[in-house]
Amino acid sequence: MKTEIKEKAVLLEKGKKTILIAGPCSAETEEQVVSTAKAIAKIEPNAIYRAGIWKPRTRPGSFEGIGLIGLSWLKKVKEETGLKVATEVATPKHVDYCMLQGIDVLWLGARTTVNPFSVQEICEALRGTSIPVLIKNPVHADLQLWIGAIERLKKSNIKNIGVIHRGFHNHQELVYRNSPRWELAIELKTLFPDIPIICDPSHITGKKQLVSGIAQQAMDIGFDGLMIETHPDPINALSDAAQQLTPAELEKLMIALVTRETSQYNMANGNQLEILRERINQTDEHLLQVLSSRMNIAKSIGDYKKENSISILQTARWEEIIGSLHQRAEHLNLNKDFVTKLYNCIHDESIKKQTQH
Repeated sequence: MKTEIKEKAVLLEKGKKTILIAGPCSAETEEQVVSTAKAIAKIEPNAIYRAGIWKPRTRPGSFEGIGLIGLSWLKKVKEETGLKVATEVATPKHVDYCMLQGIDVLWLGARTTVNPFSVQEICEALRGTSIPVLIKNPVHADLQLWIGAIERLKKSNIKNIGVIHRGFHNHQELVYRNSPRWELAIELKTLFPDIPIICDPSHITGKKQLVSGIAQQAMDIGFDGLMIETHPDPINALSDAAQQLTPAELEKLMIALVTRETSQYNMANGNQLEILRERINQTDEHLLQVLSSRMNIAKSIGDYKKENSISILQTARWEEIIGSLHQRAEHLNLNKDFVTKLYNCIHDESIKKQTQH
C-alpha cells in the first residue's frame, strides 16, 4: 500500500543552481552512510544525498546491497543533516518501502529502463504520488527505451521527472567505462526541454581521475546537474571502488567547476550551432576510439603473421576489403573516392603497425 510523502516534494528545478546528487554507490554501514552525508552537507547544504540500497548484479555472489535496513540509515541522514535523500528502485515493493520511509527522490537504474514491463510496474506503484523520479539511460544506446520510460511516467501522472545520463555500454570503448554519446542526451533534451538532465560522470568514466573532466563537459553543454558517487574510503568500497571520490575530492571538483549561463548554453532553446558542434566533437571522439581499436587489432594480426611466417602485405585481402567498402559506401551515401582515400591511409598505418618490432 502506497504512503504519500507528507512534506513538500523536492523540485528538480531548471535554470537555478547546479543540482548536486552525491553519496556512495552503495550503503554499507550506518556509520559510512551518515558520516559521508555530513561531509557532503558541509560542501553543499542543498545537495540530494544518494545511496544504493538494492544493487542489481549480473551474477550472484557479489554485493547486492544492504537491503531494507539501509532505508532507516537514509532516514537518519535526513534527521541529522537536513539533506534530501535518494535511492534506486527496481520493483513496486521497492517503491512502497521507500514511500513508507519518506525517501525524497527515486531513480530507475539503467538495467530497469531497458525493460518496459518493469518500468510500467513501477509507474503503477508511483501513480498518485508526487515524488520526483529520475530515469537513467538504458545500458545500450537505445534512445527509444529512454523516451518510453519518460512517456510511461508521464502517463502515470508523475509530473516531477528528471533524467540521468550515465553513458552507454560499448565494447569498443577504450577510455571510459561507458561511452558518453553526448549526442543522444542532447537529442533527448531537445524532445523534452522542460525535463532536467543530470550527468553521472562516475558511471561514464569508471575512473575517479576522469570524473572532473566529464563533469565539466556536461556543464559546458548545459546540463542541469551532476550525480557523483562519493565514499569516505573508496579503495575499500563494496561496489564501484575505482570511480568513487572522497568528500574532499568532491569539494575540490565543485570549487573548480565552471557553470555557464543558461541563456548561452541552453540545449533546447540555445544556439543550435553549438549543439551540432558538440555532436561533431563526440562523433570525432568515437571515431578516434574506433581507429585506435582497429590499429590494436592490426598489430595483433601482424604478430600472428610473424609467428606463422605469413607475408605482411596480402593484396587479395586488401582488394576484397576495398570492394566491400565501396558497396557499403554507396549504401550509406558516402563518396567512393573519399572512402578509398581514407582507407588507403588506414591501410598504410595498419601495415606500419604490423611491421613494428
